[in-house]
Amino acid sequence: MGERQRCQSCGMPLGIFEGQDNFGTNSDGTKTEEYCMFCYQDGAFTTPNLTLDEMISMSVRVMTSELNFSEQRAVELSNSVIPNLRRWKDTEH
Repeated sequence: MGERQRCQSCGMPLGIFEGQDNFGTNSDGTKTEEYCMFCYQDGAFTTPNLTLDEMISMSVRVMTSELNFSEQRAVELSNSVIPNLRRWKDTEH
């Protein structure tokens, strides 16, 4: 998915989109450059009990419904990228 900085939970590109950044926040309110605002807020994951398989399924749904990816391509990308992200690297799949 390229060399762009990505959320280490969901794989979303991090940066400024539509005039607003999408970085998550640490407990002190500063921005984290590791996670997006959808996955990480106030120093904690927004869905702490989410499993790797659930994240992959959620990613496929978003990519097919909102980004117009084919289901096959969304599944391929999700399965190749998400398990290698920091949050999931040591998780059984």
